Amino acid sequence: MHSPDETPTRTAFFVSDSTGITAETLGHSLLAQFEGVRMRQVRMPFVNSRDKVLECVERIAQAAREDGVRPIVFSTLVQHDLNLVLCSSDGLCLPLFSTFIGLLESELEMKATHAVGRFHGSADSSSYHDRIEAINYALGHDDGVTNKGLEEADVILVGVSRCGKTPTSLYLAMQFGVKAANYPLIPEDFERRALPEGLDKYRQKLFGLTIQPERLHAIRTERLANSRYASLDNCRKEIGEAEKMMRKEDIRWLDSSTKSIEEISTTIMQEIKLERQSY
Repeated sequence: MHSPDETPTRTAFFVSDSTGITAETLGHSLLAQFEGVRMRQVRMPFVNSRDKVLECVERIAQAAREDGVRPIVFSTLVQHDLNLVLCSSDGLCLPLFSTFIGLLESELEMKATHAVGRFHGSADSSSYHDRIEAINYALGHDDGVTNKGLEEADVILVGVSRCGKTPTSLYLAMQFGVKAANYPLIPEDFERRALPEGLDKYRQKLFGLTIQPERLHAIRTERLANSRYASLDNCRKEIGEAEKMMRKEDIRWLDSSTKSIEEISTTIMQEIKLERQSY
């Protein structure tokens, strides 16, 4: 086994006949189980012909020569003949779809279509339009820009500035088709000891985010260094006031400091019992 300093850098290829997002997501989930692995990542989307697969095979061979170890190849190609060519390469080939399609064909007693891009070919579906509508909604209701249309919101996020409300709102929209608005809790709200105007009647939709003061200080310093806004003392004060308000108003909340956007969003979906199709 190599020590951390001796571990060679490997190249991970994410090969797909569509966008490559599925291959990359599954590949990342698997690689995350191995601490200390040093990976150079290459996404190769729209590989839907023999010629394109052969280009991949050549790039895999080149990476093997340069790295001195064989690359790891995550493939979501659905065409069996193309997977066979890909798996003749110098890499460790992991055909993610074909691993399960055969088992599903047997269980469902029917043949899969093996159609390229089937999952992503949903541009005309209602679910796709729901997702686009949710993204537009999140952008139009970011940072408390308007109270109009809040009755359409599935969730309204509240918390101090820069605690992760905007990226969470957009992830909820893009991944789950959830309409998420978000409002900052600011010093004026703390002085009034009240939620931002207009949120009272949507209390059941409110969900709070908080963050550790040191983390918030680091984030705000990147934006406005040496400002009162970014000072550690001010971050501590704002977070303390925000958490006090959320407890007083009986708002569910979580600490975003060490959680990924995926974890935050999944927790929100569970807490407010939202059921949506993921994409």
